[in-house]
Amino acid sequence: MKPTILNILLISFILFSCSGNLEAKPYKKGQTIVSIQGEKFLINGQPTYKGRIWQGYPVEGLLMNSRMVQGIFDDLNPETVGKWKYPDTEKWDADRNTSEFIAAMDLWYAKGLLAFNINFQGGSPEGYSKTQPWENNAFEPDGTLRPAYMKRMERIVDKANQLGMVVNLGIFYFGQDQRLKDEKAVIAAVDNTVAWIQKKKYKNIILEVANESNNNGYQHKIIGQDRIHELILRVKKNAPDLLVSTSFNGNCIPPDKVVEVSDYVLIHGNGVSDPKRITQMVQEVKALPSYRPMPIVFNEDDHFDFDKPSNNFVEAVKAYASWGYFDFRMKDEGIDEGYQSVPVNWGISSERKKGFFNKLEEITGGLK
Repeated sequence: MKPTILNILLISFILFSCSGNLEAKPYKKGQTIVSIQGEKFLINGQPTYKGRIWQGYPVEGLLMNSRMVQGIFDDLNPETVGKWKYPDTEKWDADRNTSEFIAAMDLWYAKGLLAFNINFQGGSPEGYSKTQPWENNAFEPDGTLRPAYMKRMERIVDKANQLGMVVNLGIFYFGQDQRLKDEKAVIAAVDNTVAWIQKKKYKNIILEVANESNNNGYQHKIIGQDRIHELILRVKKNAPDLLVSTSFNGNCIPPDKVVEVSDYVLIHGNGVSDPKRITQMVQEVKALPSYRPMPIVFNEDDHFDFDKPSNNFVEAVKAYASWGYFDFRMKDEGIDEGYQSVPVNWGISSERKKGFFNKLEEITGGLK
C-alpha cells in the first residue's frame, strides 16, 4: 500500500514532535515557580539575580522584598471604615486599593523587587497601634474564606505570576486573629488557605503562617511561638511542595523547633538601630542546632538610611540574607508616605520610597 500525502505529513509531524522541537515547557506561560536550593531562592529553576555581585558580595539567590501587606485591605467595621477614605473621593474603596497595587507592580519589579509580603489579615493601617477596632480579615469566624478578599488576592497573585514575582503570603496578624472564634477555626483558616493555593495551582507563593508569632497580641495559643510549629507541620503534611515559615518580633531569633520544620527563616529588623546587629542576627540563626543550609530572609525592617554606606539593608546583603523594606506613615506625614498606612499610595512617590528602590536597583541591577 502506497503512503498517501496525508500519511506522509502525519508521520513527519509525529517525528518532528518527538524530536524535541515541540518539547513541553516545565511551567505554563505566565506561571512563576519558586523553589529553594541550599541558601538560594530559584525562580523557574534559575537562581534569582543570576550572576549578580555587588561591591564584591553575591546577590544571586537572594529574595529582595517589601512589606505590602495591605494589598487586599478592607474594613468590615462600619464604625471605623471612614478612617481610610481617599482624600479625592471622601470614601474608602477596597477594589481601588487592589487595582492601584497591581498598577504599581511593574515599576517595583523593574527596580529589582522580586517579592512582596501580603497578609490575609493585613497589618496595622496606622503603622503601629495598641488596639485594632477595625476588621480587616479574610476569614469568617469559623475560618471560611471570604470571597471578596480571595478575589482581590487572586488578582494580585495572578499579576505576580505574570511578572515573575514571589508572593510571601501571610495568614494571621495579631490584633485580628481574635476574630476567629476558636482554635478549630484557626486550623480551618490554615487548611482553607492551603486548599485555595492548591486549587489555583499557584507555584509562586511562599507561606508565612503568622506575622510575628511571638507577639503578645495573639489570643489563640496555637499561633504563638510555643505551638506555631504545629501549624507549619500541618501545612507541610497537606502541601509538601509549599514552602512555609513564620516570622517573629523585631530583633528576635526564632526557636529551634520552628527553624527545624521551616523551609526558610524569617526574621525582622525592627528595633535594630545598629546595622552591625543585622550581621549578628544572621550569625545567631546559623548557629542554631536546627539550622541547615536554607535562606534567611528579613521580611520586615523599618530602618532606612539608604544614603549611608552602612544601613540594615546593606549589612543584610553582606551577610547573605534577603532584606525587606517596611514603610509606614507617621501621623504628621502626608499620604505619599507608607506602604502599610491606609489609604496607600502604591507608587514610588516619596523620598523614602525612592531611597529604597534606588538602593535596590543599585544592589540588584534591576530587572528589565
